[in-house]
Amino acid sequence: MKIGGNTILITGATSGIGLAFAEEFYKAGSKVIVCGRREDRLKQLGEKYPGMITKICDVSVTDQRKELAAWVIKEYPETNIIMNNAGIQLTCDMTQEVDLDRVYAEVDTNLIAPLHIASLFAPHLKTKQDAAIINISSGLAFVPLAFMPVYCATKAAIHSLTLSLRHQLRDTSVKVFEIAPPSTDTELGHDRRPDKTQTHGGLPISEFITEAMEAIKNDTLEAPIAHSKVLHAKREEMFEQMNSRF
Repeated sequence: MKIGGNTILITGATSGIGLAFAEEFYKAGSKVIVCGRREDRLKQLGEKYPGMITKICDVSVTDQRKELAAWVIKEYPETNIIMNNAGIQLTCDMTQEVDLDRVYAEVDTNLIAPLHIASLFAPHLKTKQDAAIINISSGLAFVPLAFMPVYCATKAAIHSLTLSLRHQLRDTSVKVFEIAPPSTDTELGHDRRPDKTQTHGGLPISEFITEAMEAIKNDTLEAPIAHSKVLHAKREEMFEQMNSRF
């Protein structure tokens, strides 16, 4: 798929992987629409990248998703790529009563939002000659880490939903990608760290984005990145290895 000349909406694009994708598509000559909850960061992006379009939106909220889709389709009808990137990662101990607010937060953001957004935009995207929905899952979709079970379950569901969506759109112009990052050096998971500004380490974002953009360019529709390839290929073996210390 071509990287330049598109109009792309990226959710959760004020930091980390979403921001890296926004920068790469912008540099390639695509019009980029970024949405997120943090107004200050959106303002900084708009100032740093002239022409980048910003929109405040909490994708975990149904009405805000509907308003976002209606606004994008009306104001930027040329939009031909949607990237479902927004996500949160929380710990959850299922051996005692769970905090359902936290469970709902993860499910609403990581699963319901991308499912709903895809459905809101699919009729529009089907009218485009070259279109795509790009879902960001995780290596943990294939092998979960047991101390963050809800996050891993939502990403496994995204993998499954992406397969179904790809099948449902098979006779249209819309390509459906799944990009599965490994542990990448972003803010994801800051909830469990005392210093909320600290990243958790992992693959440098520059290495991730290089491989991920190549996957999109080459129409690699299911693309585990870096270490996620191992998780994808050796699921049961890696589950035991990754969880033996927890």
